[in-house]
Amino acid sequence: MKLSVIILNYKVPYFLELCLQSVLAAIETIEAEIIVVDNQSQDSSAEMVRKKFPEVKLIENAENYGFSKGNNIGVKQAKGDYICILNPDTVVAEDTFEVLLNFAKEKEKLGIIGCRLIDGKGYYLPESKRNVPVPKIAIQKALGNTKRYYANHIKESSIGKASIFVGAFMLLKKEVYHSVKGFDEDYFMYGEDIDLSYKIEKKGFQNYYIGTTTTIHYKGESSLKDATYAKRFYGAMQIFYKKHFRQNLLFDTLMLVGIKSAKLLKSNVIEAQESATHFILVSNNHYPNLKQKLKNISVVKDLTVLKSNTEYILDANYLSFKKMIAIISTSEKNKGTTFKILPKNSNFILGSNSSKNKGEVIRF
Repeated sequence: MKLSVIILNYKVPYFLELCLQSVLAAIETIEAEIIVVDNQSQDSSAEMVRKKFPEVKLIENAENYGFSKGNNIGVKQAKGDYICILNPDTVVAEDTFEVLLNFAKEKEKLGIIGCRLIDGKGYYLPESKRNVPVPKIAIQKALGNTKRYYANHIKESSIGKASIFVGAFMLLKKEVYHSVKGFDEDYFMYGEDIDLSYKIEKKGFQNYYIGTTTTIHYKGESSLKDATYAKRFYGAMQIFYKKHFRQNLLFDTLMLVGIKSAKLLKSNVIEAQESATHFILVSNNHYPNLKQKLKNISVVKDLTVLKSNTEYILDANYLSFKKMIAIISTSEKNKGTTFKILPKNSNFILGSNSSKNKGEVIRF
């Protein structure tokens, strides 16, 4: 088998459904399998997978083991030569895996491959490619200077060598993953992707960023930026530095300040949300129930220019995932333009207008 896609899920059944639809479309021409590991969501996630995606291998954990152990459990069941660690709040294009696997065939000592990631509004996510956060770089980032933290030597839509990739999307050979013993289970959540990327590079493999294919990462679904997030993130970074670098008093002090500051944050970060004044459904179907739910809505089959203060509902029954990603990718300069996706054969739409807050699911 060529590829195993590992999706670790925790309480995002609607986003998981959309993700699975996109992955199934992306592996149609590849000998591949999908493994969903549910970290005891205690919601409709597992039942949804059983009912709607019987071809997917479902592993239901008895407890929430965290990101590292949860993914390691999935990889143990993987039959593919390559594995893709994928978040459930992502949407891949039909040719994403094909593009990356074709690239992989040409490289010796290949480590992790990452791709271009955007959020639900089409904004590029700079964590798509990062440098090793040695203490000096981490200190600069903590002080607000991210110039050296991200791999800015590679253009957003280019291909190049990078060191660190985000756990939302990582593609690599299974044997490489096992050669460094996979994700370090000392990390519960956050930091494990930096650790894995760094271990693989230290072992002599080369990690690559491929900016020619794009994946949506809603992001806020899997990591709300609140006090819990900050505490876990700073704690994870402390683990990383203890494992890989000599003690640095200044860095340890900054981490301690970060953890203490996290306790002062509100439990939920609220970011101002843009509200659309008009809705446009891109589809060949009118969906009467949706039109009842959203009163000020029109239907078009083709898009030429995106309008400001408008929310576009992209119908996956009509548009390819690659086309929807392309539409969202071109939206950055359109003020007030937002998007939701209508998954195939479903009665809900979903999307996210912020990478810091949970997205929105609207049933109709």
